Amino acid sequence: MEANLTGTGRLPAAFLTPGSSSFLDFLSAHQPELLPGRRTLPEGMTVEAPHGTTIVSAVFDGGVVIAGDRRATMGNVIAQRDIEKVFPADEYSAVGIAGTAGLAVEMVRLFQLELEHYEKIEGTVLSLEGKANRLTTMIRSNLAMAMQGLAVVPIFAGYDLDLGRGRIFTYDVTGGRSEERGFAATGSGSVFARGSMKKLYRDDLSAQQAATLAVQALYDAADDDSATGGPDLARKIFPIVSVITEDGFERLSEDRVSEIAVSITDQRREHPNGPQAPLL
Repeated sequence: MEANLTGTGRLPAAFLTPGSSSFLDFLSAHQPELLPGRRTLPEGMTVEAPHGTTIVSAVFDGGVVIAGDRRATMGNVIAQRDIEKVFPADEYSAVGIAGTAGLAVEMVRLFQLELEHYEKIEGTVLSLEGKANRLTTMIRSNLAMAMQGLAVVPIFAGYDLDLGRGRIFTYDVTGGRSEERGFAATGSGSVFARGSMKKLYRDDLSAQQAATLAVQALYDAADDDSATGGPDLARKIFPIVSVITEDGFERLSEDRVSEIAVSITDQRREHPNGPQAPLL
């Protein structure tokens, strides 16, 4: 937010008055028109905007993985082939976005600022539960836009420093929040991605196995959902995969993700439907 300087070159009093540790509350009080959810469309108007899908996440022994495909669609057209949908929220958490791409990215940036503002004001990091609650408030404030077809439905994942494990939270368009056990998916390909992970997930996965599971799930989603993009070997466009542990957030390098994607693609030539869970 740009600060309007007074004639003396000083910041307005609002910027110097102690208040809430929430930047969202500050913005709501002083310049609410800058909030994404405060915008409205003219009555009867519809907007064709790029939409992003699909996001998956899985807990492993020591942390959590969150990954997203790279395709954005606008109706039946591919609007972008290399969009980024997974962003660090802070050092120990990340957000994966599905829904209206422009609004989602704007919401993520505001969420990042919200967490940074809290840390600077309070001198400590907000708990993972607290971060999930802050995101709930932001999604709920976007309800008016969601009712006009401009919804944002993210996945929030992070490493809980208090509990010493990875956790995953999913949301609906009203801001309703659920904590998922083991794995989760959102977006248009989520049904197929969740089915893939349900078949292959185990509690004792390593970070590498969880990353492979995430790419397998995105591959399966792309196989059945036209809005989800699978690994594009020709253009060298691969999913974004990030790992969060007690050491913090790490986005896997393109080389590491490409190795996983190429290996899965090679396996699919022999087994197009992917690996099968063993029968007991």
